[in-house]
Amino acid sequence: MTRLTPTAEMTLGPFFPREFAQGANELFSGKDSIQITGRVTELDGKLLDNVVVEIWQADAKGRYDNPDFFGWGRAATDANGVYTFRTLKPGSVAGRAPHINFLILYSGLMRQLQTTMFFDAASDPVLDLVKQRQRLIAKREGTVYRFDLRLRGEGETPFFDD
Repeated sequence: MTRLTPTAEMTLGPFFPREFAQGANELFSGKDSIQITGRVTELDGKLLDNVVVEIWQADAKGRYDNPDFFGWGRAATDANGVYTFRTLKPGSVAGRAPHINFLILYSGLMRQLQTTMFFDAASDPVLDLVKQRQRLIAKREGTVYRFDLRLRGEGETPFFDD
Protein backbone atom coordinates (compact mmCIF):
# COMPACT_ATOMS: atom_id res chain seq x y z
CA MET A 1 0.00 0.00 0.00
CA THR A 2 1.39 3.38 -1.02
CA ARG A 3 1.25 6.11 1.60
CA LEU A 4 0.80 9.68 0.51
CA THR A 5 2.88 12.35 2.16
CA PRO A 6 0.87 15.39 3.24
CA THR A 7 1.94 18.66 1.70
CA ALA A 8 1.93 22.14 3.21
CA GLU A 9 -1.20 24.24 3.03
CA MET A 10 -1.51 26.45 -0.03
CA THR A 11 -1.08 30.18 0.41
CA LEU A 12 -3.89 32.58 -0.27
CA GLY A 13 -4.32 33.39 -3.91
CA PRO A 14 -4.80 34.50 -6.53
CA PHE A 15 -1.82 36.78 -6.43
CA PHE A 16 -3.15 40.23 -6.99
CA PRO A 17 -2.05 42.48 -9.83
CA ARG A 18 -1.60 46.09 -8.73
CA GLU A 19 -4.64 47.12 -10.83
CA PHE A 20 -6.88 44.90 -8.67
CA ALA A 21 -7.45 47.71 -6.16
CA GLN A 22 -7.21 50.80 -8.37
CA GLY A 23 -10.06 53.28 -8.13
CA ALA A 24 -11.98 51.53 -5.35
CA ASN A 25 -10.70 53.47 -2.32
CA GLU A 26 -13.04 56.48 -2.51
CA LEU A 27 -16.34 55.59 -0.85
CA PHE A 28 -17.48 59.18 -0.21
CA SER A 29 -16.09 62.54 -1.30
CA GLY A 30 -18.57 65.04 0.16
CA LYS A 31 -17.85 67.90 2.56
CA ASP A 32 -18.11 65.57 5.56
CA SER A 33 -15.57 63.09 4.22
CA ILE A 34 -12.75 61.69 6.31
CA GLN A 35 -9.55 59.96 5.33
CA ILE A 36 -8.41 56.65 6.75
CA THR A 37 -4.78 55.78 6.19
CA GLY A 38 -2.13 53.57 7.68
CA ARG A 39 0.90 51.43 7.07
CA VAL A 40 1.00 47.66 6.86
CA THR A 41 4.08 46.04 8.36
CA GLU A 42 5.45 42.56 8.92
CA LEU A 43 7.07 40.93 11.96
CA ASP A 44 10.36 42.82 11.63
CA GLY A 45 8.71 46.17 10.82
CA LYS A 46 9.24 45.67 7.08
CA LEU A 47 6.77 47.75 5.05
CA LEU A 48 4.63 45.58 2.79
CA ASP A 49 3.91 46.56 -0.81
CA ASN A 50 0.70 45.55 -2.63
CA VAL A 51 -1.25 44.33 0.39
CA VAL A 52 -4.95 44.45 -0.51
CA VAL A 53 -7.00 46.15 2.20
CA GLU A 54 -10.79 46.03 1.98
CA ILE A 55 -13.20 47.88 4.23
CA TRP A 56 -16.92 47.73 4.74
CA GLN A 57 -18.95 50.00 6.95
CA ALA A 58 -22.33 51.50 7.74
CA ASP A 59 -23.38 54.96 6.60
CA ALA A 60 -23.48 58.03 8.89
CA LYS A 61 -26.83 56.86 10.32
CA GLY A 62 -25.56 53.37 11.13
CA ARG A 63 -27.24 51.65 8.19
CA TYR A 64 -25.72 49.09 5.83
CA ASP A 65 -28.66 49.22 3.40
CA ASN A 66 -28.35 52.79 2.07
CA PRO A 67 -28.68 52.65 -1.75
CA ASP A 68 -26.73 55.92 -2.02
CA PHE A 69 -23.76 54.67 0.00
CA PHE A 70 -22.29 51.31 -0.94
CA GLY A 71 -20.08 51.10 2.19
CA TRP A 72 -17.35 48.96 0.64
CA GLY A 73 -13.91 49.86 -0.69
CA ARG A 74 -10.56 48.38 -1.63
CA ALA A 75 -7.04 49.80 -1.64
CA ALA A 76 -3.56 48.38 -2.12
CA THR A 77 -0.52 49.49 -0.20
CA ASP A 78 2.20 51.37 -2.06
CA ALA A 79 5.96 50.75 -1.85
CA ASN A 80 5.95 52.50 1.57
CA GLY A 81 3.28 50.12 2.90
CA VAL A 82 0.64 52.90 2.91
CA TYR A 83 -3.06 52.47 2.11
CA THR A 84 -5.65 55.27 1.97
CA PHE A 85 -9.45 55.50 1.88
CA ARG A 86 -11.76 58.51 1.57
CA THR A 87 -15.10 57.80 3.23
CA LEU A 88 -17.54 59.10 5.82
CA LYS A 89 -17.58 58.43 9.52
CA PRO A 90 -20.07 55.65 10.19
CA GLY A 91 -22.84 55.96 12.74
CA SER A 92 -23.57 53.50 15.54
CA VAL A 93 -25.11 50.20 14.51
CA ALA A 94 -27.53 48.50 16.96
CA GLY A 95 -25.55 48.51 20.20
CA ARG A 96 -22.17 48.94 18.53
CA ALA A 97 -19.75 51.86 18.63
CA PRO A 98 -18.96 53.44 15.24
CA HIS A 99 -16.45 51.18 13.50
CA ILE A 100 -15.10 50.04 10.15
CA ASN A 101 -14.41 46.40 9.33
CA PHE A 102 -11.11 45.52 7.62
CA LEU A 103 -10.11 42.52 5.52
CA ILE A 104 -6.43 42.05 4.62
CA LEU A 105 -5.27 39.91 1.69
CA TYR A 106 -1.62 39.36 0.82
CA SER A 107 0.37 36.88 -1.19
CA GLY A 108 1.81 34.35 1.23
CA LEU A 109 -0.91 34.58 3.87
CA MET A 110 -2.54 31.29 4.74
CA ARG A 111 -5.92 32.98 5.32
CA GLN A 112 -7.50 36.37 5.02
CA LEU A 113 -7.12 38.56 8.10
CA GLN A 114 -10.08 40.39 9.61
CA THR A 115 -10.07 43.20 12.13
CA THR A 116 -12.10 46.22 13.16
CA MET A 117 -11.09 49.86 13.50
CA PHE A 118 -12.81 52.00 16.11
CA PHE A 119 -12.84 55.77 16.31
CA ASP A 120 -12.91 56.07 20.12
CA ALA A 121 -12.36 53.95 23.22
CA ALA A 122 -16.14 53.56 23.55
CA SER A 123 -18.00 50.63 25.03
CA ASP A 124 -18.54 48.00 22.33
CA PRO A 125 -19.12 44.24 22.69
CA VAL A 126 -16.22 43.44 20.34
CA LEU A 127 -13.78 46.07 21.59
CA ASP A 128 -14.54 45.16 25.22
CA LEU A 129 -13.29 41.58 24.61
CA VAL A 130 -9.89 42.57 23.22
CA LYS A 131 -6.98 42.77 25.68
CA GLN A 132 -4.94 45.12 23.51
CA ARG A 133 -7.94 47.32 22.65
CA GLN A 134 -5.83 50.44 21.98
CA ARG A 135 -4.46 48.67 18.88
CA LEU A 136 -7.98 48.79 17.39
CA ILE A 137 -8.52 52.51 17.95
CA ALA A 138 -7.49 54.86 15.16
CA LYS A 139 -5.38 57.91 15.95
CA ARG A 140 -7.12 61.09 14.85
CA GLU A 141 -5.27 63.93 13.15
CA GLY A 142 -8.00 66.42 12.09
CA THR A 143 -10.12 64.66 9.45
CA VAL A 144 -7.50 61.93 9.03
CA TYR A 145 -7.68 58.71 11.03
CA ARG A 146 -4.48 56.67 11.13
CA PHE A 147 -4.85 52.92 11.57
CA ASP A 148 -1.60 50.97 11.17
CA LEU A 149 -1.76 47.22 10.67
CA ARG A 150 1.00 44.94 11.97
CA LEU A 151 0.59 41.42 10.63
CA ARG A 152 2.78 39.63 13.17
CA GLY A 153 5.04 40.13 16.13
CA GLU A 154 5.35 42.79 18.82
CA GLY A 155 2.46 45.21 18.54
CA GLU A 156 0.49 42.86 16.26
CA THR A 157 -2.97 44.07 15.34
CA PRO A 158 -5.68 41.89 16.92
CA PHE A 159 -7.27 39.80 14.17
CA PHE A 160 -10.49 37.82 14.41
CA ASP A 161 -11.31 34.28 13.26
CA ASP A 162 -13.38 33.83 10.13
